[in-house]
Amino acid sequence: MAAKDDSAKDLNLIGSGTFIEGKFKSQGSVRVDGRVVGDITAQEAVSVGVAGEVEGNVTAKNISVGGKIRGRLVAQEKLVLLSQAAVQGDIRAAKLVIDEGATFDGKCSMSSDEQAKPKSYEESPPRHDPKPSLGVFHQKQ
Repeated sequence: MAAKDDSAKDLNLIGSGTFIEGKFKSQGSVRVDGRVVGDITAQEAVSVGVAGEVEGNVTAKNISVGGKIRGRLVAQEKLVLLSQAAVQGDIRAAKLVIDEGATFDGKCSMSSDEQAKPKSYEESPPRHDPKPSLGVFHQKQ
């Protein structure tokens, strides 16, 4: 009998007290409770715990943030900013949930699954005139 490939179900844990520098890619999910300086790309989910910190871009199907992120977030399906989240950077997601108390400083773009596939904001044409939009807000602590 051939072995079944369950790599998409794998959970990669970056524990508290752990520091990683460089690009990190996973076919499964990633949980960050330590510190990462570099980009994180996961085929499934990325979860940044309350003590977790990321300085870099995060791309995944679903993203949940409870800690600090400085970089661009791209969620093909859903992005959740929990009450203790602090995000500095642009975000793109098909669905967005922001709990009371979360802070976010950057641009927000909500788009369908196909449009949310990873690509840089520089390549994306403007969707409308440059007037301020309801999807863009800045909140200071």
